[in-house]
Amino acid sequence: MLSLIGTIIIGFIAGLIARALKPGDDSAGFIFTTVIGIAGALIASYLGRALGWYGPNEAAGFIMSVVGAIVLLFVWGMIKRKS
Repeated sequence: MLSLIGTIIIGFIAGLIARALKPGDDSAGFIFTTVIGIAGALIASYLGRALGWYGPNEAAGFIMSVVGAIVLLFVWGMIKRKS
């Protein structure tokens, strides 16, 4: 349970930093940026566990969470652009 809470907190901060680092003009709000950051951290945690980088109850590292959030922001930008 604590690793999930840690992932959410790190994801929140990672989402804010990913939004600042990603180039381009997006019109996403604060809440959407936070959700993308949390989703990026969760994906990074599960991917890291699957690849053996993290233990069973270990959250993703901060840098991996930021990278996951940036990837999700790029994917969201591509989906948004097509529609």
